[in-house]
Amino acid sequence: MGTRPGGAGPNAQNGRVRDMVTAARRVVVKIGSSSLTTATGGLDDGRVDALVDTLGALAADGREVVLVSSGAIAAGLAPLGLTRRPRDLATQQAAASVGQGLLIGRYAAAFARHRRTVGQVLLTVDDVTRRAHYRNAYRTLRKLLDLRAVPIVNENDTVATEEIRFGDNDRLAALVAALVDADLLVLLSDVDALWTGDPARPGATRITEVRDSADLAGIDIGGVGRSGVGTGGMVTKVEAARIATGFGIPVVLTAAPMAGPALAGEPVGTLFHPSRRRPAARLFWLAHATSPRGRLHLDPGAVAAVVGRRKSLLPAGITAVDGTFTAGDPVDLVDTEGAPVARGLVNYDAVELPGLLGRSTGELAAALGPAYEREVVHRDDLVLL
Repeated sequence: MGTRPGGAGPNAQNGRVRDMVTAARRVVVKIGSSSLTTATGGLDDGRVDALVDTLGALAADGREVVLVSSGAIAAGLAPLGLTRRPRDLATQQAAASVGQGLLIGRYAAAFARHRRTVGQVLLTVDDVTRRAHYRNAYRTLRKLLDLRAVPIVNENDTVATEEIRFGDNDRLAALVAALVDADLLVLLSDVDALWTGDPARPGATRITEVRDSADLAGIDIGGVGRSGVGTGGMVTKVEAARIATGFGIPVVLTAAPMAGPALAGEPVGTLFHPSRRRPAARLFWLAHATSPRGRLHLDPGAVAAVVGRRKSLLPAGITAVDGTFTAGDPVDLVDTEGAPVARGLVNYDAVELPGLLGRSTGELAAALGPAYEREVVHRDDLVLL
């Protein structure tokens, strides 16, 4: 995923633009709540307009832009008379239901100045892990881009529960970048770059580039943001960069006012270099976007088949089942020591499986009917961990 902490990368040394940034034709940009709102929680029109002017110029240059925008809950605080971000889920959902309309309306008005239409895309984890939902999410985003619209993505906070939340929009942005096969992810916040420590303290230095995880050794990433209206912090941004670069997508992390120079390839902020290969997009989502609803315990033969030979998981190789889940839910496949070796979408409800364990699909089909001659987890719905 640059130079060692505090060092200057080659672009910083000679002033050249970052070629992988300027070459990107499909760009996902994420902006946090603190970069869009006032101290009291309302939308800051000047900040919204500045961002849209930058992205509008990018789109006018023929590049495809997807915006992942926080700010719905923050925008809904003032209209509801709330002075700070609520902690309980029900009030967060209420604030989001008010604020999301205000947010998308403001974006629509701002992008109209650039003769661009916006499309609102609200996602939950289920929308991008279940096969049919995943395809629908991809088709919607792809069609919006084909129609020269700007998709504006956010988590569907009005319906998401604790069990099916992405957790923060930095992670969501990394996963959307993988979903649309982006060439670049730009994370905008109130911090200008990744630093070796708190930038307000003496001795902290900016990290210009990160090429792999070793470049992050010994770095104090810190906790959540300072503004009180967002959910993330530097730790979520570094994790998002790890997810995106693992899919082969370069990442630039910088402050919102530096969006223009960053997208022009200037050596601002921190550039995270991508890995060399891209995994299958949907399985990438399965590995990084989901939380398991249960566990399937495998015998050694099943572990060897799933991990070593990339086979589907059959009932005969399962020794025990934990958790409460239904067909289509993500579950972890664990070895004899209980360590997760893979994650997949299960084809049976938890209550069905105990009676099937240790039996072949042929035996099950003869005893229970042809509907039971199927895998517990098909290899196409399985990713190794």
